Amino acid sequence: MSNKAEVYLVATAERKEGVRRCFRHLGRLDYRGKKIFVKPNFNTADECPGSTHNDTLEQLLLELLAFSPAALTVGERSGPAVTAEVFRTKKVDELCDRLGVNLINFEELTADEWLTFDREDLHWPGGLQIPRAVADADAVVATCTLKTHGFGGVFSMSLKLGVGLVPKDFQKLHGSPHMRKMIAEINLAYRPDFVLMDGIDVFTDGGPMEGKRAKGNVMLVSRDRVALDAVGLALLKHLGSNRQIMETPIFQQEQIARAVELGLGVTSPAGIELVTDDADSAALAGQLAQVLAAEK
Repeated sequence: MSNKAEVYLVATAERKEGVRRCFRHLGRLDYRGKKIFVKPNFNTADECPGSTHNDTLEQLLLELLAFSPAALTVGERSGPAVTAEVFRTKKVDELCDRLGVNLINFEELTADEWLTFDREDLHWPGGLQIPRAVADADAVVATCTLKTHGFGGVFSMSLKLGVGLVPKDFQKLHGSPHMRKMIAEINLAYRPDFVLMDGIDVFTDGGPMEGKRAKGNVMLVSRDRVALDAVGLALLKHLGSNRQIMETPIFQQEQIARAVELGLGVTSPAGIELVTDDADSAALAGQLAQVLAAEK
């Protein structure tokens, strides 16, 4: 049994197939009778990877429903876009209604529906808040896209996904010199059972709404957010990205470095194991393993 953090890699251009194969990697999940919360990436309604693709979300929800949970809930807070408008534009409300899934707009929560998380070493003045619905869930599942971030985050993957859990206050986060550390710190407040990363379409520069597009043709899933983002960064390096990605070692990226300090995941590329299920996936995994091995 490996002690490494496993990142399951599926080489595919088909999202629904990719999600199904990722779930085969995960195996039987103990979700019967449980309350499951799903966190997508609906920062805006822009085309994937600007936001979670509806095919990815739908197949993820179908796979989770197959485990007979007591309740399945999707929740998000968009920004800068208005969340309700994003839901309508992407027809997320229609999708959830059709599948019998609950949908929560965090912008509409009342004060008593938020919980405060704080500790002395955070860069969040007064701590940070997350929705009670997330804290009360028996299991949290997250799905992110794979992209660069042109407004200070550098990249937006599984760690950055947590920004949509806190109330909309751009000055508090984006106006701070500690922005990337703060992104990592949000991840102390919740722990997804696993994160599914859609890397079929990626931004190699720009983002998070629009950017320079490339085909990654991969779906990734892991229980370790640091390992998952490290592999995502390795893919950006493999495809060719901007200077902030190409010239900074993966584990020196501030989001990653702070996450490691906080004990959120693996501490180096050596702790990552790429797991595949066919020859095409193994070939891509080999290329990414070479990128990771070359890291200082």
